[in-house]
Amino acid sequence: MKLISLTIDEKQVSVKPGTTILEAARKAGIYIPTLCYLKEINVTGACRVCLVEIEGAKTLQPSCATAVAQEMNVKTHSPKVIKARKMVLELYLSNHPFDCLTCVRNQNCELQSLAERYHITNLLAKGERKDPPKDDQSPAMVREPSKCIVCRRCVRVCKDVQEIGIYQIVERGFDAVASPAFKKSLAETPCIYCGQCLLVCPTAAIHEREDQEKVWEALNDPDKHVIIQTAPSIRTTIGEAFGIPIGTPVTGKMVAAIRKLGFDKVFDDCFGADIVVMEEGHELMHRLQNGGPLPQFTSCCPGWLRFCLLFYPELIPHLSSVKSPQQLFGALVKTYYAQKEGLDPKSIYSVSVMPCVAKKWEAQREEGTRASGIQDVDVVLTTRELAHMLRTAGINLADMPEEEYDNPMGYASGAGVIFGSGGGVLEGTMRTVYEKMTGKPLDKLPLREVMSFEKVQEAEIDVGTQKLHCAVARTTGEARKLIDRVKSGQLKYDFIEIMACPGGCVGGGGQPIYSGLDTWDGQMEQRYKRGEGLFQQDKLKKIRKSHENPYIKLLYDEFLDQPLSDRSRQLLHTPYTEIPLYDLQGSATSMD
Repeated sequence: MKLISLTIDEKQVSVKPGTTILEAARKAGIYIPTLCYLKEINVTGACRVCLVEIEGAKTLQPSCATAVAQEMNVKTHSPKVIKARKMVLELYLSNHPFDCLTCVRNQNCELQSLAERYHITNLLAKGERKDPPKDDQSPAMVREPSKCIVCRRCVRVCKDVQEIGIYQIVERGFDAVASPAFKKSLAETPCIYCGQCLLVCPTAAIHEREDQEKVWEALNDPDKHVIIQTAPSIRTTIGEAFGIPIGTPVTGKMVAAIRKLGFDKVFDDCFGADIVVMEEGHELMHRLQNGGPLPQFTSCCPGWLRFCLLFYPELIPHLSSVKSPQQLFGALVKTYYAQKEGLDPKSIYSVSVMPCVAKKWEAQREEGTRASGIQDVDVVLTTRELAHMLRTAGINLADMPEEEYDNPMGYASGAGVIFGSGGGVLEGTMRTVYEKMTGKPLDKLPLREVMSFEKVQEAEIDVGTQKLHCAVARTTGEARKLIDRVKSGQLKYDFIEIMACPGGCVGGGGQPIYSGLDTWDGQMEQRYKRGEGLFQQDKLKKIRKSHENPYIKLLYDEFLDQPLSDRSRQLLHTPYTEIPLYDLQGSATSMD
């Protein structure tokens, strides 16, 4: 293949045909700013911030959408280019709220960063400013259309990755904004609250509903016994907010930092994941022995759960009835833990830290969220919210000592830890199912067939009398394709794990935002590093199977009796009901 030779800022560069100027510049180590660009997802040239000067061209061209040509001469920072970029930024700012100091994306906003980089200190462009109302009706996310710069990233990730299509550009010109159709609230749409849109939003036009103040109030209430559970993936993600390299496990430091905030007990939701393995694994074995319904779909991910209830309600019988680790943990805190500690369940304030904004919706579901008679989980914080609380309290996680979780709900097996990465639920469950069905430990640990970030993967597990056919799908877009093929009879499985977010929980909508990282593959690589950190933690665990966790054994001996017992079904399982928000257009028939 003959390479294209061109000059960028007087530097000779050779690249493959079809390469854009932006890509060629980056290969040469030359910086060009972007706002709308998200390689592999969104290449529209809409923001015009990446304009460059090409010798012989009449006008400046968007470098992200302009292919290189032989002997092209490009200037990326000429006076003409700088002037144009500053004018573009001024136009954005002239129609943008000036609430940076109180904005949730303050110091982590791409527009703000570029305004500082180009030293925008005075707006020459002045005029009318649009002020559409804030949409705060959703239990999980908030939209601030006044901060939308019409970059279309949310449109593309929702439509092309998640295949839901909540957003579109409504109105034209000055009034254009990314919004649900007819400017509806997210609460009035089939949004699954995965939060992938807010992860790619360059400003705060979309962000989570914040609940930090509720937690501060509880911590300062002497009549409340405040406990916290941290999700598996948090241990390899929260460190990013304190300058720790991506994927570094900071479990002990995180526990110490949280304890310093004043929580009465710091628990590990990986313990809840171990319980899910026990209940979901026995549920699968029961279905295998009694004729289904199969395949059994996991129910840990609230984004996937909501997707199923909205788009595939006919699959409800195939969903595992086991609650997510968050919800069953919450139910046990206000029953089992309260009983052991002699506490009034009503005095317990249960907080969870999750990688996922959809968990905020899950905690408020009408079904199965009050098994103890009161709200199982009182408030859900995202990873970002916990990091903010630590900074508010002057706690630098990087400087904290190593401390252990509290017991009896703070010890987890390696199987519980890997729940935070795509494929982890399948592997964790199969470690127990295989041993229960064969009487032998699973030879292959881990199941590397499903431990990568391919969108859909399969695994076949020989349990002696039969072979279990399993699959993992990451993103609802891939889940949709997989489900449709299963329903058509093209594929047959016994167990399917689905995670709504790319990469699983490590890529959840509540995780730290890669502001300025404008390649989708690059973001996926960061998620991969987070997931690898979890599997490294799993390898260091003395106990890697949920059924061997001594505290899980104690829980069943003292309180639950056995998996799928009457008490387990009452506290740890949940019913499901279709969410009839709109006409599903006769989505396909039942798989039974």
